Amino acid sequence: MATILHRIKAYLYDNVLTKDNPNDFTARTISERSLNVQQICQSAANRGGADISASAMEHATELFLKEMAYQLCDGYFINTGYFMASTTIRGVFDSPSETFNKDKHSIIFQFNQGEKLRAEIPNIEVEILGVAEASAVILQVTDVKSGSVNDLLTPGRNLKIAGSKIKVTGNDPFIGVFFVNTASNVRTMVEESDMVTNNPSELIVVIPALLAGTYQLEVVTQFADSSILKQPRTALLDKPLTVE
Repeated sequence: MATILHRIKAYLYDNVLTKDNPNDFTARTISERSLNVQQICQSAANRGGADISASAMEHATELFLKEMAYQLCDGYFINTGYFMASTTIRGVFDSPSETFNKDKHSIIFQFNQGEKLRAEIPNIEVEILGVAEASAVILQVTDVKSGSVNDLLTPGRNLKIAGSKIKVTGNDPFIGVFFVNTASNVRTMVEESDMVTNNPSELIVVIPALLAGTYQLEVVTQFADSSILKQPRTALLDKPLTVE
């Protein structure tokens, strides 16, 4: 029997991503916070899991990641044991002679778990905290042009947003779909005319003309099942989105 070394907690939400069973649920992990390279290296040094200083470990990690990115850009397949990474071309080529077109095709980097990371799964205990309160939640977004899920944004093209109770409605002047730049905190709102689909479990919007950077997606609405809430509530995607 595996030793339980780690514990994660999760709430259940209505599963809007599958249509075969209208009564099923999906679990969503509660993330206390995100960790950057510096924080992970500091944790390793504090726990005694590193035989070098946190700063030396951070420097070496940054050098490794920089070189890994360089090799990925040359098309190499990366296998660290903990994860695998590869470079993928998205988009359709209509003939054998068609060349790569940045307006039609895109390049993305894909990451998948490796054997060493999979080996840790038996050491994790999962605590389901029950069905989440009836609040708005974003479960998944898909960039239609690139096909990227919870990752890339293509300005001027459609973004599919799947979730629960995310229909944008109400009389508050601050409701809508927003892209918040994580560096500048500038909020860019999707114009009402760029709301292609506005349903409780799915939104399709035209992505605004965002500058290159990282963004947080917010949906602010007063929607409830059978009424309009007095105050708007905000649903956040728990993963950053990137405009290249």
